[in-house]
Amino acid sequence: MRPIRVLVAKPGLDGHDRGAKVVAASLRDAGMEVIYTGLHQTPEMIATAAVQEDVDVVGLSILSGAHMTLFPRVLDLLKEQGRDDILITGGGIIPKEDMEALHALGTGKLFGPGTPTSELVEYIKAWFDERSHQEA
Repeated sequence: MRPIRVLVAKPGLDGHDRGAKVVAASLRDAGMEVIYTGLHQTPEMIATAAVQEDVDVVGLSILSGAHMTLFPRVLDLLKEQGRDDILITGGGIIPKEDMEALHALGTGKLFGPGTPTSELVEYIKAWFDERSHQEA
């Protein structure tokens, strides 16, 4: 079975990427192929990279408070390109009610500060296994 392909991105002007790098390393250690886009990515750049790299998952790391703008924009751009099969997940400083609102729009589970990376790894693997069974 092919490895799960994950794009890890830091949208917006947030300049802190240590958490994103820790997550990327944990996903790689779990056997996933990880593309890290670096800092200051626009939603357009993230969606384009996700389609070009043919990823299964996009993980957004947002600490700037712009999550209610950035998650929906990436979702919309991927839908426009016919790739609403990509799981959009991520984390950062996101209030619980905003996590619920974003989930209602179509994002996957979102993770707050202090979440063990193993929880994210297990979530992505479970999502991928479920999707693979649906396609079979």
